Amino acid sequence: MKKFLPILVILGLLALAVMYYVNTNNRFVEMKGQATKQWANVESSYQRRSDLIPNLVNTVKGAADFEKETLTAVIEARAKATSTTIDPSKLSAENMAQFQQAQDGLSGALSRLLVSVERYPELKANQNFRDLQAQLEGTENRINVERNRFNDIAGEYNIAIAKIPASIIANLAGFDALNLFKSAPGAENAPTVEF
Repeated sequence: MKKFLPILVILGLLALAVMYYVNTNNRFVEMKGQATKQWANVESSYQRRSDLIPNLVNTVKGAADFEKETLTAVIEARAKATSTTIDPSKLSAENMAQFQQAQDGLSGALSRLLVSVERYPELKANQNFRDLQAQLEGTENRINVERNRFNDIAGEYNIAIAKIPASIIANLAGFDALNLFKSAPGAENAPTVEF
């Protein structure tokens, strides 16, 4: 019996190491899955905004002799934003920056549109326009909430895969850190509104 004791101890330690590896790996899979699901929520919020834009543009077109450049910029920015998508399994810094640049372009075009609307009191009084504007505001808030949730979930995942000894398993199993949303360049400055 004494002869087999060292072998039993080694087998017991090996079994514990395998159980730790499996449990840690499964935790990372679950965390990454939650981040991927949250990414889908982010994309869904952006899609909702994109779906509202044609209605907003048509309402503005129909209610005012509006600057064609502004409407064209919104339409083009929407097209670019909807054509830029990311596979959740490939959330690289470059892909995230490209996606965010397209979304920032759309946000900027929408802001210019809404500022330009100030010159059209009959449009501002239009109930359809006010409803669409309120929906867009709500959608922008949803986008922000979903992005913050993604950053929270992805941040927890990034911390978990960086901690020792779990980082060894993360490296062996190929778990990479997820990129987080960052503010747009210049976001720290308050916007200037001019009429």
